[in-house]
Amino acid sequence: MMLAFLSGEDSFYMPPALAQNLTSISALIALLLLGTFFSAAEMAFASLNRARIKNMAESGGKRGRRATMVVDLYENRFDEVISTLLICNNTVAIAAATVSVALFTRLIGELGYIVSTFLISAIVIIFTDIFPKSLSKQQPEKISLGCAPFVNFLMIILKPINVGIAKIKKSVSAPFASNQEDSDNEEQNLLGQELIFMVEEAEKDGAINEEDSLLITNAIEFNDITAWDVITPRVDIVSIPHNANVDDVTELFLSSGYSRMPVYEESLDNIKGVIHIRDFLRCLAKNTNEDKSPPLLTDIMTPPVYTVTNARITEVLTLLKKQQSHLAIVTDEYGGTEGMVTMDDILERLVGDIWDEHDEVVEEFVKLEENKYNILCTAYIADMFAFFDMKAESESNTVGGWIMDELRRIPEVGDSFTFENLTITVTKTEQRRAEECVIEVATKENTEVE
Repeated sequence: MMLAFLSGEDSFYMPPALAQNLTSISALIALLLLGTFFSAAEMAFASLNRARIKNMAESGGKRGRRATMVVDLYENRFDEVISTLLICNNTVAIAAATVSVALFTRLIGELGYIVSTFLISAIVIIFTDIFPKSLSKQQPEKISLGCAPFVNFLMIILKPINVGIAKIKKSVSAPFASNQEDSDNEEQNLLGQELIFMVEEAEKDGAINEEDSLLITNAIEFNDITAWDVITPRVDIVSIPHNANVDDVTELFLSSGYSRMPVYEESLDNIKGVIHIRDFLRCLAKNTNEDKSPPLLTDIMTPPVYTVTNARITEVLTLLKKQQSHLAIVTDEYGGTEGMVTMDDILERLVGDIWDEHDEVVEEFVKLEENKYNILCTAYIADMFAFFDMKAESESNTVGGWIMDELRRIPEVGDSFTFENLTITVTKTEQRRAEECVIEVATKENTEVE
């Protein structure tokens, strides 16, 4: 058979072999272009910025309607979108390989298999995979808007296949369903870490300052903090006996500087309520003016609010707001008093230390000389590890508790030990616990000399 193209009296004849080769080349180019499209679309949907595309959807107009379609595909049918694009991309790649092998075999014989394999592989990897995905990652919203209608059309055609794939996926993943909650928690943790990384990068680029970065990071980590992380331990609680007289209560308020204190009977394990200095002074002034007997603490104190050590501080904050209180008593597993948490303690984990005009500003980390620091043992151990840029962890909450864990006994002045590149020396103790320590950081030069 011979093809002929007639134009008036002239005629042009095309040999069948040439026509077949041109058809194969045209088909190969079309398949490669389709592969480029599918790769770009896949990366565009995988790299979408949810907030940005939602803003486009709210803008209205033709672009807004197209963006609404993209939002629906991304949020409600993402697995189906990716499955459709992968099916199409792999089908196109296989078809392109088949056509190229046939083409090169006709052109150069048996070596066509080898030439086709290397040539088409290079073209597919560079021009239909790496190149379109790189461009698509830079402008995912723009590309997803352009390809959304065609992708939606392909999803309709391949719906039976996608339904079958979804059923297979469901049956395969059934044995792992019991670990779904752990997977969700792990995914949330990873998302939080990604957000923190983005904030750190923004700070390095100068987009936000150090204070804003710290505030955002604290807000991201806020829900992971428990009452135990911000607790004022039992030994540091300033409290009032229920039978204390007016002079004793006045002296406690003046000496401590606190505006609220718990009231106990016999021991801190039996807290009866919380007294506010405002209520105490108001009642005291009223009784003095009317020449009455001094007020009883039980008449002016408010009921205590209780929580547990592993309660998240977001839950404690909600509890305090609901009970209209600024102080919660933390109980242990036996119902005794472990410590207490105040509203200030919670807010300080979010915005940093809060000092008022009556507070004495205390620096927890003071540099004594090069690579040598004085550390208060009431400082959080996590803050100390962060201060020295260490990835270590501890079950203790404070530096003092960590020192006790490392020594495995009650610390004494002069006790010293080494932890990684730090040398810790206890310099002050009180009531069977470390109060201050000096930490010296070993440099590379010192390590090499030793």
